[in-house]
Amino acid sequence: MVQDQITVRLPADLGLALRRASRQLRRKNSDIVRMALQAFLERGEQHGQRASERVAALVGSLASGVPDLAERHREYVIESLKHGR
Repeated sequence: MVQDQITVRLPADLGLALRRASRQLRRKNSDIVRMALQAFLERGEQHGQRASERVAALVGSLASGVPDLAERHREYVIESLKHGR
């Protein structure tokens, strides 16, 4: 199996945070960097989707019990702010 190798220069504060995470997770620095890069790239793939596609599974999944919430949402928000909710 061929593996790529890269060299990355980190600012001091980021290097410190990496070493701290490495100690806390009991993983090598390179493991932490690979995990972070993988998470970043996976999230980037999601950014290619439209917002409506990312939340499609949530649409219609909650019931507020307020029949006219869509039409009068501004009024409901203002009213809840007045009462500190």
